[in-house]
Amino acid sequence: MPIATVNPANGETLKTYDALGEEEIERRLATADTTFHAYRTTSFAERARLMHRAAELLDADADDIAKVMTTEMGKPVKQARAEAAKCAKAMRWYADHAEVLLTDVEPSDADVKDSGASRALVRYRPLGPVLAVMPWNFPLWQVIRFAAPALMAGNVGLLKHASNVPQTALYLEDLFLRAGFPEGCFQTLLVGSGAVEDILRDPRVKAATLTGSEPAGRAVASVAGDEVKKTVLELGGSDPYVVMPSADVDRAAEIAVTARVQNNGQSCIAAKRFIVHADVYEAFAERFVAGMRALRVGDPLEERTDVGPLSSEQGRADLEELVDEAVESGATVLCGAERPDGPGWFYPPTVLADITPEMRVHHEEAFGPVATLYRVADLDEAVAIANDTPFGLSSNVWTRDAAEVDRFVRDLDAGAVYVNGMTASHPAFPFGGVKRSGYGRELSGHGIREFCNITTVWHGA
Repeated sequence: MPIATVNPANGETLKTYDALGEEEIERRLATADTTFHAYRTTSFAERARLMHRAAELLDADADDIAKVMTTEMGKPVKQARAEAAKCAKAMRWYADHAEVLLTDVEPSDADVKDSGASRALVRYRPLGPVLAVMPWNFPLWQVIRFAAPALMAGNVGLLKHASNVPQTALYLEDLFLRAGFPEGCFQTLLVGSGAVEDILRDPRVKAATLTGSEPAGRAVASVAGDEVKKTVLELGGSDPYVVMPSADVDRAAEIAVTARVQNNGQSCIAAKRFIVHADVYEAFAERFVAGMRALRVGDPLEERTDVGPLSSEQGRADLEELVDEAVESGATVLCGAERPDGPGWFYPPTVLADITPEMRVHHEEAFGPVATLYRVADLDEAVAIANDTPFGLSSNVWTRDAAEVDRFVRDLDAGAVYVNGMTASHPAFPFGGVKRSGYGRELSGHGIREFCNITTVWHGA
């Protein structure tokens, strides 16, 4: 795949870039290694100063970088601006909290005495250069939620971004340099996917994080496992959105529309499977379908646009294939499901009902504005369908019944359960999944410690 900006709203190639050669990759790896050994000794106060400065610059650049993101991958520009603001917020959060999150932990006096020590503690030390293999769908946020904690912990970053968002990738390197971070603290590697293995196997690279597809995750995890290097993987999701009889159905249906089509439906944590109790199914379906039909599809640079194009022609073809197979197998189209005429890789907001386990869309992630709707008789059936997926990233449940909430929290196979609201990431809360959605956690204290050497320090009597 070429490294290029191709506008998904019209298919026009705007900029192309040459991949880095072996000599330049070597130079950048050497720079990362050298920089790490100096940067790791900087104080939290100095790192926080630099991170706050980067956040200030990002706020100032928000309108411009939002237009770049929209042009590269198609998200509505108002959502792109919100993404930039979210990134600045996370940068400030880690600047303000990293020192406390990584403060030494002292065992109890009884345990210290029992170990025969005069003193003992646990210290969090940085690992070194960390390779980040990142996707196009949140081209700024996916990177910042790795970079902010990694840099605040004293690590340095190497970014291999998706090949269709090179301008965003280059902006990120420039952002950290303008903020005053030493050269080599954060570098963008414009390389194809074929170069990742050699970079990951380089002994100077100590760990890797990947957000993306399951095949990509398997490939990176396999290489890292062979090299015995730490990885964090955030892969696909097919999140359930369960609505029970006690729910505020009007509110649940309103939020369901946003939960499905955020980022043009191209979000791992977007709700995709809407599982509704029979007692409120008709009311929810009527409101949900009406909301999906009312969405404005069009030029993502227009402020009033709700849904822009999919990021690529192949992405649209894959989504169409899922929908067409479901319809041919008996699914009912409640709205959408017809490709519009004209340029660009647009696909309409679509709702499918009468889904059966034999359909691919029941088990596979629909990466676009396509929702599947299920009618269930009770909580047991809702949980069973919610868990009948290889993924386990997040989940959403709508109920006012405390006992039902407890049951969902206990039994849903997911890394998060959002009650009476839609899934959203926040720097204070851990983010990640189970099953084929990956392993490890990003964000919060859990995320910053993922790429630390958790060191026991023991002093004799």
